[in-house]
Amino acid sequence: MKELAQQAQGLLKLRLTPAQLTALEIYETELTSWNQKMNLTAIDQPDKIRVKHFLDSLTCLLVMRDTPMARVIDVGSGAGFPGIPLKIICPSMHLTVVESVGKKAMFCQHIVNTLGLKGVEVLQERAEVIGKQEQHRQNYDWALARAVAVMSVLMEYLLPLVKIGGYALAMKGETAPAEAHEAEHAIQVLGGHLRQLVPITLPSVEDERYLVVIDKVAATPEKYPRRVGIPGKRPLNTPT
Repeated sequence: MKELAQQAQGLLKLRLTPAQLTALEIYETELTSWNQKMNLTAIDQPDKIRVKHFLDSLTCLLVMRDTPMARVIDVGSGAGFPGIPLKIICPSMHLTVVESVGKKAMFCQHIVNTLGLKGVEVLQERAEVIGKQEQHRQNYDWALARAVAVMSVLMEYLLPLVKIGGYALAMKGETAPAEAHEAEHAIQVLGGHLRQLVPITLPSVEDERYLVVIDKVAATPEKYPRRVGIPGKRPLNTPT
C-alpha cells in the first residue's frame, strides 16, 4: 500500500491517509478472498488490483475535483469500481452503486458493510430501469461508468441520471476518441455536450486510457432510456 500512496501522490497529487490505506487494504483482501469462490474480476493479483482497480478508480478525481460531488452514481460497478474507492477518499459524497449481476452487487454491499461506509446505496438493477425512476432520474452531480458499453450505449445509461449542470464520466481505453466521435449524435439527443477527453497513464500499464467527460446541458427526453436491452441493440449513434 505504500507504493499505492506514492503513486496517488505522484499521479493525482492526492495524499492518502493511513485510515484510507487501511480501508483499501481490507477491500483488496476481501476482493481476493471472494474472487476465489466466485468470478468477480480477472484482475486478482495484489499489485494489479492496486493499480488497475484502486489507482485507476481514483484517476476520476482529476476531472471531478473542484466540482459538486454531493451525489454520485456508479453504473455497472462490477466489484465496486470506480465508485467505492472514490467514496473511501471522499466520504462526504452520497454514492449509489448500480450493478445488475447478483454476486457482484452482493460483494459491493459486503464491502460497504465491512468498511462501515455511510451514505452508500447498492442497487441490483439495470441502468435502463434506474433511469426511469423519479428518485434517480436527473438527480446526480456525476454519473460514472468503467468498461460497461460502447459510448453511444453508455450515454443512454448515464445521461438520464445526471442533473442539468452535472456530468457523465466514461472511463475508456484506446478506442475512446473514435467512440466519442461516433457518439456525438447520441450525446446531443440525450442532453449532453462533449467537454473533454483526458489521457491517463497508469504505472506499468501500457494500454491507453481516457476519461471522457460529458456536460449535461439540457433535460433528457422522457422516452430515454429505452426499455431494457434496446440501447445495446439499437444504439443512438446515427440520426434516425
